[in-house]
Parts: sequence; C-alpha cells; structure tokens
Amino acid sequence: MHWQMFHWVAGGILALAWFSRIVDSALGMPRVADIARPEWDRNPATPHGEPRVSIIVPARNEEEDIRETLLQLFSLEYSNYEIIAVNDRSTDRTGQIMDEVARDVENALSKNDSSKNGSSKNADVKPHAGADKSVRPARLKVIHISELPAGWLGKTHAMWSAGKVATGDWLLFTDADVLFKPDSLRRAIAYAEEERADHVVVFPRMIMKGPSEKMMTAFFQALFVFGHRPWKVADPKARDHMGVGAFNMVRRSVYHAVGTYLALRMEVLDDMKLGKVIKNAGFAQRNVFGEDLISLHWAKGAFGIVNNLTKNFFAVLSFQWPRTVITIFGLGFLNLGPFLGVVLAHGWARLPYAIAIASLFLIYYGMSVRSAIPAYYFFLHPVSTSLFMYTLLRSMFHTLSNDGIVWRGTKYPLDELRKGMV
Repeated sequence: MHWQMFHWVAGGILALAWFSRIVDSALGMPRVADIARPEWDRNPATPHGEPRVSIIVPARNEEEDIRETLLQLFSLEYSNYEIIAVNDRSTDRTGQIMDEVARDVENALSKNDSSKNGSSKNADVKPHAGADKSVRPARLKVIHISELPAGWLGKTHAMWSAGKVATGDWLLFTDADVLFKPDSLRRAIAYAEEERADHVVVFPRMIMKGPSEKMMTAFFQALFVFGHRPWKVADPKARDHMGVGAFNMVRRSVYHAVGTYLALRMEVLDDMKLGKVIKNAGFAQRNVFGEDLISLHWAKGAFGIVNNLTKNFFAVLSFQWPRTVITIFGLGFLNLGPFLGVVLAHGWARLPYAIAIASLFLIYYGMSVRSAIPAYYFFLHPVSTSLFMYTLLRSMFHTLSNDGIVWRGTKYPLDELRKGMV
C-alpha cells in the first residue's frame, strides 16, 4: 500500500506536468507565426523602402564554413544591407578568406558600375528583382581582432566591435556556420515592420546527419517545449523571452537602449541574454518559425553535441553547483520517471505514468510536423535524457575543476563569468 501511494503521487505529478504542457503548447504554438508561409513573401511595407540591415558575422577558426556563409549572404533577395565579418583572433585562414571574399565582391561591383547594361558575371552580388536601384548591392566590411581586452568574451567583443561600425536600421547577429535562403531576410524584415517588432528571432532548421544527432536534437526540442513558452514571448505581461544565436535581429535604436553588447560582455549565453534584456526593457519581441529559411548543422554526432553543450550548460544554472545537482535529479525524475514508473507500478497505479508517457509522445509527434525527426524517436528519449544529464554533470565538473571555461582556445575565469552574468 505504501508503494502504491508513492506511485500515485509521483505519477500524478508527472502526468500533470506533461499533460499540462502538451495542452498549453497545443493551444499556444499555432499563435507563433511562420514567415515561410506565402503571405510573408513580400517586400517590407515601409514609407522609405527597405530598411537598411547590418548582418554581423563573428568567426574564430571557421575556415571550413566562412566562405560559403558569406557568399550565401550576398545572394539575399534584399537590396539595402551590409555584411560585417569579424575575424576574432583566428589562427587558421578565416581572416584571409574574409579578405578574399571582400576583394572579389569589390571587383564584381566595380565591373557592375562600368557595365553599360548593369549586368555582371558574378550573380552573388546582383540585387534582386524589384530592388531599389538607387541602393548599391551589399558590401562586406572585415574587422580583424588580434587581442582580446580584459573583461570580455571573444564572441561578445567581436559583436560589440561590429556594432560600433554598423550603419543599419536593424542589426542581425548570426553565426559563421548558418546558411540563409535568398528570401529569408526579406521575409523577416517584412514581418518585423508589419508587427512593429523591436527584436525578431527566427528558429533555424537543424541539419542532422545521422540517428544520434536526431535523437539528441529531439530531446533538446522536447526540453525546449517544456521549459520555454515561445507563444508567450510576444505577450508584454509575460516574462518569457527568447534569443537564438543563428538569427537575433534587433532595431539599432533598441540595441543601444539596452546597453549594446557592452552590457553582456561576459555572458556565455549571450543570445538568450540579449533577448532577456530587450524583453525586460519593455520592447516588442517576437519569435517565429521559418522552415528552412535558415539552417545549421549543430554538431557531428551525439557526443559532438555533448562537447558543444559542455561549455554553456553550467552557465544555464548560473554556475551554481547545488542548483545544478538538483536540476540533474529533476531531469531524471521528469524524463525517466514515466518510463520507470510504468514498469515498477502495478495495476491502476500505472495510469498516471501512462498519461505522462502519452503526453510526451504527443510532444514528439507535434515536433515531427516541423522537423525531420520522426515521432518514433520518442522511444530513445530515456537514452537522450541520460546523455543530457551526463552533459550537465560534465559541464559542472569541467568548469569547477578548470576554475572557468575554455572557449575556442581562450580561458575565462569562473569568478569573472559569475560577476558578468545578467
């Protein structure tokens, strides 16, 4: 009888947690816009044409991806933008490749200017059909950083440096391994201006190359649905906020109003914290789906994802080990509890666990509609849960034993990271 009561209580908590979340998300997710839909295939409705956008791309040792990333950005169907690439102390050919792309673009633009009919053999720098012909095609500014000032993370310093020279009405912060479809920026700006938003986040399509990557990404998405409420981000009364490093687009005036990246100079989770300070300051924030308008390959294999998250998982828990230990146990109870309970319980005491499992499966099913991960990856949820618990423990252990984190070859002391948290 004692164990039966335990299972009813534990199972009831799990059933309520997962069932309430599936109901909440089922009602809320349809309210999140999808700018890949036909109605957003248009130019921005503004009195002065397309607002100017500064696309900021920080990179450190990204020689494998940076050329393709920059060339794709020059294929955007948008006429009024600039690209600012920041070479953050790279020890490979990243900076050289940036300079080569900038030189090739300038040469192509010079040929465009001297051509009688305005055509060019280089299609990567041609303005799109219907573009404002008075605006010259995009140009690439390259910033080389050789030394990192004290009190800064490399990435936040790189983005702050680019922001100082940006001329756009909007600043789009992205990463060096993100791929953009030609209409992505035009649709995002059209949505932002229509909604009168101050900060727009576009969720990227994850490129997954194998079952282990799909398994880990599926768990991350399920955890995201449980722990965040994207449908509440637009509500000025809710505290829910959002930020994604692949596509953080903010009005320049708002970026300066919240203190620029100077206010986030030691934030490991700079993308989410940018969203936090913008929302807390009372500005209009939106997050949207975009199918494959932007995409990226997160990491190679399950343990590649584990390695990537080791850097910042402890930061999510504010570098507090008691909170981290509690969270690890909480993750286990929430995600492994339903599966263990339905096996260990007897009779009707299995019912609440079954409700929790069914709700979790429905979350996987709902995610499969918008991603390339089939719903049957639900059956690997206990495996991915265990790996994420291990990752959180590993992140805490590495950070505490190293008295800081090592990110892209630079060590950042733990006491400075704690002091710099927003």
